[in-house]
Amino acid sequence: MKKLFILFSLLIIGLSSCQKVTVTSLAATQLALDDAKIQAYLTANKITATKDASGLYYQVVNTGTTPNPTTSSTVKITYTSAYLNGVSVGRVEGYTARLSTFVRALQIGVSKIGTNGRIILIAPSALTYGSTEQNSIPANSVLYYTIDLNGVSN
Repeated sequence: MKKLFILFSLLIIGLSSCQKVTVTSLAATQLALDDAKIQAYLTANKITATKDASGLYYQVVNTGTTPNPTTSSTVKITYTSAYLNGVSVGRVEGYTARLSTFVRALQIGVSKIGTNGRIILIAPSALTYGSTEQNSIPANSVLYYTIDLNGVSN
């Protein structure tokens, strides 16, 4: 019995000394994986894109006309989304909503253009649905968006 107690105590001590995996370290690891996928995609397809401080890659196709929306603006957009392998996630036409209700990638990207502008986004999973499966979109999916901003009202 004494040997069992000592063995159990050693097991507890050994397990408590293991490195803890935090949500922050998991997110940082996923962001690094996503960034590597995006870099490989850009290189393979000879695409030049700008990387935002958030980790979002974008290419402004047409700046559009002012005003650029803010998160409190109501916007009307048409967009397509796909995985990096080209498989379509979907197309939405004439979607109207407050910009703050969109996933973070769209909030950042749409605010970079004005009415009648077009932008391409390549978004790491942390800026879309993260580690949560959303409808048919698997967790930790990098998404490619083409967005047309059809209207802005403040």
